Amino acid sequence: MASGRVRAAIVGGSASSRLFQEIREKRGMAYSVYSYGSQYEEAGQVGIYLGTREDNLVECLEVTAVELRDLGDGNLRGGELERAKENFKGRLLLSLESTSARMTRLGRALITDTELITLEETIRRIDAVTEDSVAALARELLAPEALSAVAIGPSEKRFRAAAERFNPRVLARAA
Repeated sequence: MASGRVRAAIVGGSASSRLFQEIREKRGMAYSVYSYGSQYEEAGQVGIYLGTREDNLVECLEVTAVELRDLGDGNLRGGELERAKENFKGRLLLSLESTSARMTRLGRALITDTELITLEETIRRIDAVTEDSVAALARELLAPEALSAVAIGPSEKRFRAAAERFNPRVLARAA
């Protein structure tokens, strides 16, 4: 779980993440871009949200594909892993200030019958995440051939053209 959250922070979990920096800050092509995930015992989801104009869609998807491939190839940038770990630990510690977040954590453990891990153990697991474990998880979860896509916008034709360039198999599965 720690590797997944660190990977998410690298991809799109904060303003220093790859997608935020490449798509929003450097290119100014999106209003919003981030990644998110939900983990369960034997299932889950990883998502990337991109709010952009339709004329930026192709380039945004191309940048996303490059970044996902680069991460899966194990190409972490200087300090990227440590920044992601510190970001995750900081958000975790801040969440403990919220009674609602604390109760949600306890309730989730109770409902899913999973062990409630101490803060110290969670931090130890975050610190133990390696570049190799992040790359392996990215290869498994973010391989273009395993992804699906959905869009809301005025032109289905434009979306299909952009998705085709990102991953031709996405449209074959939709047919």
